[in-house]
Amino acid sequence: MRIVFMGSPDFATPLLRALHDGGHEIVAVYSQPPRPAGRGKKPRPTPVHKLAEELGIPVHTPKSLKSAEEQARFAALGADAGVVAAYGLILPGAVLEAPRYGCFNLHASLLPRWRGAAPIHRAVMAGDETTGVCVMKMDEGLDTGAVCSRAEVPISESDTTGDVHDRLARTGAALMLEAMNRLEENGELECRAQPREGVTYAEKISKAEARIDFSQPARRVLARIHGLSPWPGAWLELPGAKGPERVKILRAELADGAGAAGEILDDDLAIACGRGAIRPLIVQPAGKGAMTREAFLRGRAIAPGTRIESA
Repeated sequence: MRIVFMGSPDFATPLLRALHDGGHEIVAVYSQPPRPAGRGKKPRPTPVHKLAEELGIPVHTPKSLKSAEEQARFAALGADAGVVAAYGLILPGAVLEAPRYGCFNLHASLLPRWRGAAPIHRAVMAGDETTGVCVMKMDEGLDTGAVCSRAEVPISESDTTGDVHDRLARTGAALMLEAMNRLEENGELECRAQPREGVTYAEKISKAEARIDFSQPARRVLARIHGLSPWPGAWLELPGAKGPERVKILRAELADGAGAAGEILDDDLAIACGRGAIRPLIVQPAGKGAMTREAFLRGRAIAPGTRIESA
């Protein structure tokens, strides 16, 4: 089929490659405009943009699709279907209706749970044991379209958002490719309206959420740490010779022991929570790369009984 692909971050790249390698004709890719990044603040194209160029696919990067000119350019592509994955722009009705069969979104949750901007983060932060991906026939609502297919993916206690993101991206690529193949073969997909019960919203992640609150039970603290990893990274402040040192915890585990919330319990950095305790596994001091807890503790003396202030 003739497909217009719309996506921006790493999550969408396995899907673009799957559709291309699966024999569909990707007539154009739409992605977010390049933005300044790195020390030189040079404009950097999105991961989808870079992959599309490698594959020789024309790329469009409009700041909006609301103008009649942009909508006419989209319609002129004569697509059979639009495929959308974490694009980052709202699609007006004229764009949704332009392709022969409409537009289909790959959403990283089991709808109607976690509609919105950050479904993977929110699922891990909430301690969900299962999440998944859905192929959804898009309408003008916020992730409210009918669901055409879905696949479940488990979340373990040790999984971070980064881990779940990568599994969902691979699973979603295969799911959408299967859906597009069925659409090509049958000329339609059987899609069912979402139930009204069980709707939750995945609000955009704010850096203000990232300071760790050790007054919460250990399992909840662990879920928040893993849900905010790798970005923006849940953090705490440890005492240092030059003052408090901000440290992100990127991966942790439950630990034995109990004490006052935020208390260091042993020489191996177990930290008491409101109930139970956690122990960091991978940390990232400010201005440095990620490292193991053991590497971080070399040359540092953080005495048991030290208290960490919570959020």
